[in-house]
Amino acid sequence: QRQLVESGGGLVQPGGSLTLSCETSGFTMGYYTIAWFRQAPGKEREGVSCINPAMKTLYADSVKDRFTISRDNAKNTVYLHLDSLKPEDTARYYCAASRDPLYDVTYGLLESNYDSWGQGTQVIVSS
Repeated sequence: QRQLVESGGGLVQPGGSLTLSCETSGFTMGYYTIAWFRQAPGKEREGVSCINPAMKTLYADSVKDRFTISRDNAKNTVYLHLDSLKPEDTARYYCAASRDPLYDVTYGLLESNYDSWGQGTQVIVSS
């Protein structure tokens, strides 16, 4: 049973920072591309960032230069560091895994690539 568990969300003021964690189990995470998605109230889920087994990364334009994705295969954990947060970053953040290594990450933010999902962690950016 593949499991992904997000943590680290919370309430933060605009301009603040958070680090989200995605702890995985039930599979060898190093073989998988891992992505972060988010969904705000009334909006569709959107891709935020992904990292493939070769450490190639992709970011949505809305978070580029503000968020950083990283992975620690030994800890079976992927992180998303959120910096310079804006109110529009408020959303539930999910991590997801794809067995396809996605060596070309051009399409790595399409949710159809991912078949295992976590339950999400809530991020609220408000003054």
